[in-house]
Amino acid sequence: MEEVILAHSRLFLEAGYPVTIIAGRGEARTLPAGVDYIQVPEINNENEVIEGISSKLEQGRVPDSFNALVDVIEKKLKPLLDGFDRVILHNVLSKHFNLPLTAALIRLVQQGDLRNSIAWCHDFSWTSPNSRKKVFPGYPWDLLRTYVPGITYITVSESRRAELADLFQISDDLIRVIYNGVNAKQILCLSEAGSDLIERLGIFESDLALLMPVRLTRAKNVEFALRVAAAIKKRGTKLRMILTGPPDPHDVQRLGYYESIKDLRQSLGVETEMRFVYESGPKGEGYIIDSDIVAELYRVSDAILMPSLREGFGIPVLEAGLVSIPVFSTAFPAAAEIGKEDLFLIAEEESPEETASRILAWAENDPRQRLRRRVRQEYTWKKIFEQDIQPLLDDDNSR
Repeated sequence: MEEVILAHSRLFLEAGYPVTIIAGRGEARTLPAGVDYIQVPEINNENEVIEGISSKLEQGRVPDSFNALVDVIEKKLKPLLDGFDRVILHNVLSKHFNLPLTAALIRLVQQGDLRNSIAWCHDFSWTSPNSRKKVFPGYPWDLLRTYVPGITYITVSESRRAELADLFQISDDLIRVIYNGVNAKQILCLSEAGSDLIERLGIFESDLALLMPVRLTRAKNVEFALRVAAAIKKRGTKLRMILTGPPDPHDVQRLGYYESIKDLRQSLGVETEMRFVYESGPKGEGYIIDSDIVAELYRVSDAILMPSLREGFGIPVLEAGLVSIPVFSTAFPAAAEIGKEDLFLIAEEESPEETASRILAWAENDPRQRLRRRVRQEYTWKKIFEQDIQPLLDDDNSR
């Protein structure tokens, strides 16, 4: 849960929202730069008073000091929460770890002192095999299974939504689902420059990302690749085909060939689908990337396409093997001798349409590829923020 809170904080900051975390313990230096931190010792689960009360509550006894502590927490939080447009309560209204805090927050909501609150419900004490024995019928435990009008309830999956709706005895339409996400930049070890390039190329939005880690020369048979791209597009697949290298500096006519390739790309209607890194710089000028960013493109791509007419060796086959992505290539030395039967070899007589069909068949039949595509399109934190979290923050009628 702490990782989710940190991820949310970063997303809010990047979108321009001011963020404050209120907690019972912790250190401001552990939070993302720009996040404000307010520490309220009275809500610390490990506070001696809280621990004493919680110990009795877990035995089914409500200590005499319970309501007095609720009053203290309410008075402490009311002025702190008054200035916020949205207050997100992570697990506080569904877990039993600090019932005085739960009771104080619900009281503030019911009194109208805490508006636009969002209960992010990761786990539920009443349905947990481990926690169920620590909650009992009656107040204050029943707060954890009581729907409170005026609060927006969020669960992290459809199954959790059904579970909470059953617990509250309400329609599941009153509960929203917002999945947790993954930080693609962190998991894939992307640099700032690499991440910016990948965003400009639109790789994460694609159904299929094919990499051509080569220079733009006649030997690489880019014409064939362009026709493969056209055939894939015709099937309704959202493609990004990325060629990493610049025109050959040793070819005095390289720019003429480069222009002819761009003309063919335009005539085939695949200008969006076939992208040259050379033309994808932040300022639009000729852009050449180093080997580190090429490595990042390997990590975010689905497969390698190398329809080369000739290769001295073909190092990309080895590189693709290390990052565990398939290779569709002609039978140059590294492909035929090293890749052997573990590559998808393109026969001399094979048409671009046939190659496209083989690539699409692999993409649809490989479960790892289907999961990879689904995660990058729907479950990165960036995507989840844009489609689910930001509308929630901006919706004055979210309840």
